[in-house]
Amino acid sequence: MSVLDALRRRFAGPPEPVRAAVEDPDERVLAWGPLAREDGWLVATSRGLRTVVAGGAADALPWHEVGAARWAGTNDGGGSFTVTPLAEVEPGVQARQPTVRHVLSDAGDLPAVVRRRVDQTILTSRRSPLPGGGGVLLVARRVPGQAAREWTVVFDDDADRDDPVARDVARQKLSEALAAEQPG
Repeated sequence: MSVLDALRRRFAGPPEPVRAAVEDPDERVLAWGPLAREDGWLVATSRGLRTVVAGGAADALPWHEVGAARWAGTNDGGGSFTVTPLAEVEPGVQARQPTVRHVLSDAGDLPAVVRRRVDQTILTSRRSPLPGGGGVLLVARRVPGQAAREWTVVFDDDADRDDPVARDVARQKLSEALAAEQPG
């Protein structure tokens, strides 16, 4: 994309279907890219990552539920995002959901905006080993509408969630992280 094309895109604003899909006046469109394999867009808003397809459907994934978003660009300005959503499976425990791949014909500012927004939700994270191998990721995230940070555990291997010893160790590590934040 030429510099002139980038400037035109920035000042032109999002396409009408993207604007129409974001109905809440408090939600702002930050960046977007046309999907290469279907008629629609991948859109970064102030609240999350949206897929807008023809007909107006707009699936949204809040920023604090993005476990990973990997960008692989191509020389023509396009590329693909591989996004791994997280879902709460029980209080304090999140599980990785199946990854979703979005192929874009023109990414524009989308990769940088997605990276910044996901990074802004993560306040701290640390990996801890589990007995017998594997581990957990302890993550403190900023969640919109909540004053306190939210700590969660994500198991490296979902099967470890069913192991009582691994679950106890994970609960203990989560309790230690929460206790370390409390004023003494």
